[in-house]
Amino acid sequence: MNTGEDIQGLRKIIDFTRLLSIFILAIHFYISCYQAFLAWNWTADVTDKITGNIARTDLFAGLFRAKLASLILLMVSLVGVKGKKDEKIELRPILGYIVFGALLYFAAVLCFFVPSILPSSKTLIAVCYIGITCLGYLLILTGGGQLSRLLKDKFDTDIFNEENQTFPQEERLLENEYSINLPARYRLGKVVRSSYINVINPFRGLLVAGTPGAGKSYFVIRHIIDQHIRKGFSMFIYDFKFDDLSRIAYNKLLEYAGNYKVRPKFFVINFDDLNRTHRCNPLDPQAMEDITDATEASRTIMMGLNRDWIKKQGDFFVESPINFLTACIWYLRKYQDGRYCTLPHVIELMQSDYDPLFAVLQSCEQIKVLINPFVLAYRNNAMAQLEGQIASAKIGLARLSSPQLYYVLSGNDFSLDVNNPLEPKIVCVGNNPQKLQVYGAVLSLYISRMIKLVNQKGKLKSSLVFDEFPTIYFNNMDSLIATARSNKVSTCLAVQDFSQLTKDYGA
Repeated sequence: MNTGEDIQGLRKIIDFTRLLSIFILAIHFYISCYQAFLAWNWTADVTDKITGNIARTDLFAGLFRAKLASLILLMVSLVGVKGKKDEKIELRPILGYIVFGALLYFAAVLCFFVPSILPSSKTLIAVCYIGITCLGYLLILTGGGQLSRLLKDKFDTDIFNEENQTFPQEERLLENEYSINLPARYRLGKVVRSSYINVINPFRGLLVAGTPGAGKSYFVIRHIIDQHIRKGFSMFIYDFKFDDLSRIAYNKLLEYAGNYKVRPKFFVINFDDLNRTHRCNPLDPQAMEDITDATEASRTIMMGLNRDWIKKQGDFFVESPINFLTACIWYLRKYQDGRYCTLPHVIELMQSDYDPLFAVLQSCEQIKVLINPFVLAYRNNAMAQLEGQIASAKIGLARLSSPQLYYVLSGNDFSLDVNNPLEPKIVCVGNNPQKLQVYGAVLSLYISRMIKLVNQKGKLKSSLVFDEFPTIYFNNMDSLIATARSNKVSTCLAVQDFSQLTKDYGA
């Protein structure tokens, strides 16, 4: 394995081998040119004793054994040389370096056979011998290093360095009653091995990011649906490209229905094909306990219809239509115990004339504080301001005025408490990419109301899967992920790019 520690260890071995080669050559110089060192006063008793013991070995017998041993160690150290790549390296000059260096290295012994002409011939001979031998050694070192790099480049088939970038990965299946285990394959060197990506605690939240066609649904979301239904989870699925994920969930429920204590029911919300949809009222009065629920619902609807308002929360002409819509929702919630508390009724109520509308809304004490600014503007004939406040809500909600939406939103086939232990559910809500602006706002309301009911203690373990999450808007998504872990709510968000999240939810 080419890990960093292995490469560092190999480098240390190479350096040690080269130092050992230099050490043997230095001892050889000291022994063979002892008379010159003695003349230079470069000797000592301790050094003489050590070198005397070393000289008794067969390695330093004669003039060639030590030099040959030093050369062999040098060649060994050059085997692992990498160095800097150079496309201009050629074989001919390399061989020239090696051959010429070897000739100088071994021919240096001829210096000892030069006649003693000068008085200082012993020191001159020693200098010439050491100098010529060192020059030959350096030439061999230079040529050998380049030859090693040339051979390595010639025989290296991994031109993109893919093998050195691989590393061992988790190959064990670490499974528990909540885990998600994604089967995978990875490359280690030249071998393709099987592995697992083990998400031991999915309640901490799972973010799946990948470009279109990267395999988010096939590799991750499909396995989450399969394994969580097999392990008895209730489930809510936002199926952006309906009905891809819904078919998987339905077939897995048929396969693993026996794994549940109470068999869950399967429900679908689909605005395009009314023959394949259930009806559900996201403003169910039984689930709206106080006016803050109406405020949260109205904010979700208006932000879903006007995505640019997300960055303008707190502005006068953003908060005003939200307050007006809140007043209408809560009035219908209190009127006849919520008999008409549905989004279609809210839309139609808002289209009424101001005189009867304000008179009706003022009959509810709880919403007077919300409706008073509009009533005062009407009484003071500030119609331009009033229209600017209310028209923003009317125009946006008018886009939801269609028979298909009214039919689905006004029914009550099931409630959104998908993890109710007595009535577990698997709910799939489908979107249509061609009608994203309209359907996205309504589905955002479904999801917002569902999460408020699901994220409670004492409920069945549940899994929330959102494919193409940026196509909907959910306020306080961060608080869901922060609190869902303790309530056994697993959240999976699939996005194409992180910039989609930062656009709506900030950095």
